Parts: sequence; C-alpha cells; structure tokens
Amino acid sequence: MRKVLPLVVTGLLALSACQFAGHDDAADEARGLNTMDAFPLHPYLPDPSSDRGKTIATAQWILAKKCMVRLDFAGFSTLNTRTVESTYPVRRGHLGSSGTVGDDSPYGVDDPDRAAEHGYRNRKQEDSSQPLEWPADQYVALTGTFDSGDSHRAHGHPIPEGGCLGQATRRLYGSPPKGAKANGVRLTGTSSLPLQLWYESYKAARKDPAWKKAERTWSACMKEKGFRYSDPDAASLDSAWFRTQKPSDRERETAAADARCKLDSDYITTVHAVEARAQKTAIGKHKKDLDAVRAAQERAVENARKVIAQAS
Repeated sequence: MRKVLPLVVTGLLALSACQFAGHDDAADEARGLNTMDAFPLHPYLPDPSSDRGKTIATAQWILAKKCMVRLDFAGFSTLNTRTVESTYPVRRGHLGSSGTVGDDSPYGVDDPDRAAEHGYRNRKQEDSSQPLEWPADQYVALTGTFDSGDSHRAHGHPIPEGGCLGQATRRLYGSPPKGAKANGVRLTGTSSLPLQLWYESYKAARKDPAWKKAERTWSACMKEKGFRYSDPDAASLDSAWFRTQKPSDRERETAAADARCKLDSDYITTVHAVEARAQKTAIGKHKKDLDAVRAAQERAVENARKVIAQAS
C-alpha cells in the first residue's frame, strides 16, 4: 500500500538500563504493528504464504494444467505444477524492470540500522510469488488478458473468462462477488470487499486529526535532522530514489532518519490505532458480507484439497 552512516545518538551514557529496555520495548511494539497481520481486516484476506494459501495455489495450477491441455497446448500434459505454483504469469517480453525501491510494511521503514544499509529497498522478495514469463499464446490462455490483436481462441477453442487460471479460481471459490474499486483500480474476486474496505479505512484514517498531528510531529523531527518532507510517503517515494539501482548515500541517510523519527515520535503506534479503529468500524458495517467472504475462503480450501487428492 507504500514505495550511510549510522545515526549518532547523543547522551547515550546517561540512559539507565531500565530506560534502554523501555525504548527497545517501544520499538518492538511499533514494528509489531507495522505488519499487515496487525490489522483487523487482515483475517479476511487470503495469505498465499500460508499452508492454506499454498494448497489453493497447488489446486489452481492442477486445474489450469487440465484446462490448457483441453485447449490443445500439448506440452502442458507433462508440466510439473510444483515448478509453477509459487509464480504468477507474465507475458514474454513484458517482464521489464520492477525496480528495487519499495517496502512491504504498511508504514514503511521502521529500523534505523536496516534503513541505513538498504535505504527504502526493503521488499522481502523471498516471501512473495515470483513472475514467470510465458509465450504470448500461453499467457493469454492462462490469464484471459488480451493485447490488441490477440485472438480470444486457442487452437480453435474459446478461451474461458479469466483464462485457465481464472476458470480454476471459480471452480474453487464459486461465482465471484460483485466487483469493487479502490483508488481507481477495479477489484475482482473474493478479496475485493476487504481490499476496498481497507483502502477506504486508510483514506478515512488519514483525515483524522491524530494522524495529521503524527505527520506534523514526524516532519518536524525530520526537519531537525536536515530533511524536509511533509509525511513518510513523500520521503519514501522521492523520485531521486528511483533513478538508481542501488541506494545512494542520501537515500540511506534519509531512510535511517525516517525510521528513527517514526520511533521517536510514536508515529506508527499513533497512526495504526487510528487506522485499526477505522477498519473495525468498517467491519461492523459489513460484517455479514465479510463473513460470507471468509466462508467462501473456507470452501475454497476444502475444494482445493479435493482437487489435490483426486490428482494424486
């Protein structure tokens, strides 16, 4: 949801061991809140890295493989689905460069030492799905995503809506719910509602006076350290960081100051409380629909287990 030299801490010797422990506890608390699973809406979203998420991914590729064979992609008959189930398809020649700037955390950098080394490049690539390029005809059949001039048929067969992977998803989850929008992006699938509510809660939270005050406090802290940014997003998304493949000294210095100011100003604990409250309000208003989302996810896991068992 966001995209050097160590800082010198003066007066260190004046702090007692008790004060050290308290500071560490506060930093640990902030970092614990700066994760997706620390939010009330998180349980309504699937976790691809969990055992349940991997079960669904395995079943999706088993079903997609059968679909591709029906579309006369003969090579798929020998496809080892284990080699692709932790990937997502990309059209050959369209992979490009995703860049290295970015952070997986909701509120960005929160570890001054790590930021001083890596700047704003803190994505945990090893924990996420990886892109895998496919020839154009296979990519289209897998995803149902068409470029201008692409045929909607494969070897004379109509390509299902959403491609073979989309068809597999419907087989596991059932008919998708009504789509939604977040920041102009159309959302589809069972996660569309919780994602929409997450975005709307975030927008509402940023208007809260407590959030605005936290941003001003953080900004004042940064100004004292020689950096002028209105909020953490402005710092992490500075266009200068996107011009290099590796973090510059300036980027590392900025990111380290950013993380230190977040901890010193209690920025993360403050804004998380505001956003979590907004999410709880949204959940209360949409409890019935969200319960239906969770039920659909439970059914998908059971359906996936059946698919895997039948393929064994």
